[in-house]
Amino acid sequence: MSVLPLVFTSGWASGINAYAVVLLFGLLGATGVTDEVPAALQRPDVLIVAGVLFLCEAVADKIPYVDSVWDTVHTVIRPVSGAVVAALLAGHSGSLPEVAAGAVGGSTALLSHLVKAGTRIAVNTSPEPASNIVLSLAEDLGVAGLVAFAVFHPVLAAIIAALLLIGGIALVIFLWSRIRRYLRRRRQRRQEKRLASAGDTGPLPG
Repeated sequence: MSVLPLVFTSGWASGINAYAVVLLFGLLGATGVTDEVPAALQRPDVLIVAGVLFLCEAVADKIPYVDSVWDTVHTVIRPVSGAVVAALLAGHSGSLPEVAAGAVGGSTALLSHLVKAGTRIAVNTSPEPASNIVLSLAEDLGVAGLVAFAVFHPVLAAIIAALLLIGGIALVIFLWSRIRRYLRRRRQRRQEKRLASAGDTGPLPG
């Protein structure tokens, strides 16, 4: 079961940026930094495709509303990628059945993807684009840092990924509760204005 922490961390990271995970794992393996990366992720064609798609995501992820459309498209892609990477890692190490690893990686990727998508929808309610750019950069750096860290310290990295996942879920719940309260107050104010306007323009008494 030694590969399970790495599988969990790769699943979390895949839900945030699947292409970055494939690209980083592939580069770490191809450059000889680690022997934990399966050969399938080190293939030149895989690295090229992952690199191109990572650049596309790096741009789309920083544009308000475009990022939410991109997230919608990747609702299936990220969990599937997380499951595939996890299965490859398990098959390479031989310490965990590939089906079990795929289930862990895919489900974790789905959870982290939903957290990311929910956070982006909430952030898109702000009128300025700076928050999207800052959040996207933080996600990119977080994924890169934690995946590289997981290669050498898988257990500690998995603990950090679990804390980030739990914190992300709590943040989405908090943000959505604030947004719902704001929308309710705005509807109430609009209704009050309509009622006031109707009273002001009503017929004068005879």
